[in-house]
Amino acid sequence: MYVDSHCHLSFPELATRLPEIRAAMAEARVDRALCICTTLEEFDRVHALATSHDNFWCSAGVHPDSEDVREPGVDDLFALAAKPKVVAIGETGLDYFRLAGRTVVEMEWQRDRFRVHIRAARRSGLPLVIHTRSASDDTLRVLREEQGELAGGVFHCFTETAKVARAALDLGFYISFSGILTFKTATELREVAAFVPLDRCLIETDSPYLAPVPYRGKTNSPAYVPWIARQLAELKRMDVEEVAVATSRNFERLFARTLEIT
Repeated sequence: MYVDSHCHLSFPELATRLPEIRAAMAEARVDRALCICTTLEEFDRVHALATSHDNFWCSAGVHPDSEDVREPGVDDLFALAAKPKVVAIGETGLDYFRLAGRTVVEMEWQRDRFRVHIRAARRSGLPLVIHTRSASDDTLRVLREEQGELAGGVFHCFTETAKVARAALDLGFYISFSGILTFKTATELREVAAFVPLDRCLIETDSPYLAPVPYRGKTNSPAYVPWIARQLAELKRMDVEEVAVATSRNFERLFARTLEIT
């Protein structure tokens, strides 16, 4: 019924509890999950999750915050994209939140890495999983410069303004909402979620981070994605099952080629 479109089950907080997590997912009617890669070094673990379970898929990419890791080339990502059950390139994008004393100008390495991912996505025909934090103007600018015949993608864990959401939608992207949507302080984000058309929404946990209310502060899990659907349903003034069906359909539409769904 529900799909967690973005989680990190290879991370230590979750990897050692996989049987427990899968049982909780089944009980919560979360029947599919996309396991996200953040470094090339991590890819084999993420890919093993996808190939070992018929309801998991994975991505291939290097997170913009990942430093002192193997730098990806277009050929590297293209080769990983051809592997079974790899359905997306990313997560990728730009993150200027932790500059560590550097200027935005000095983050050109992030922008170069982002361009590599976009080019790999164009070449492979896979969608992009976009991470953007404190960098929306540059994220949109680089996308516009590099987009070409891109197969779309998703702005994951969206926390930006309605203006940024509108721009992402205009570029053909989906918008994914995480547990942040349930936070008491997220009034403006809820206004954005109310604005985004349901047929362009996804839901995610980004677990092990950002557990939704009523689990805020605890380790997150894909089993908690229904709480995000409930919040979105309240904002859209519809039944939660309608949101579950719509966001699952959107997931299938975005990743249709690699999910082998027509």
